[in-house]
Amino acid sequence: VQLVESGGGLVQPGGSLRLSCAASGSIFNFNTMGWNRQAPGKQRELVAQITRGGTTNYVDSVKGRFTISRDNDKNTVYLQMNSLKPEDTAVYSCYLDQNGMRYWGKGTLVTVSS
Repeated sequence: VQLVESGGGLVQPGGSLRLSCAASGSIFNFNTMGWNRQAPGKQRELVAQITRGGTTNYVDSVKGRFTISRDNDKNTVYLQMNSLKPEDTAVYSCYLDQNGMRYWGKGTLVTVSS
């Protein structure tokens, strides 16, 4: 299973970005997909996740600003990020859970700065 993220970059505070994560390989019967992030000098944290059925979960700091969605036919998960803040700066990595294993992408850098 391979996961490839895209959509990161530099954005000004208050701006928006949309991250995508496409899964390929032996994909079958996968359940949860989601995004974690790791800021410089900080531990990795869960940002958002979505089950195959569409149930979502967000860390409190992004509620109301970020939206996670998925396209099961395309094996792709998205993270729409609005009203970005400097503290959202981090490497964002997507993951996929399948048959008790978690697969990770390499990550994409999001920098929020003026």
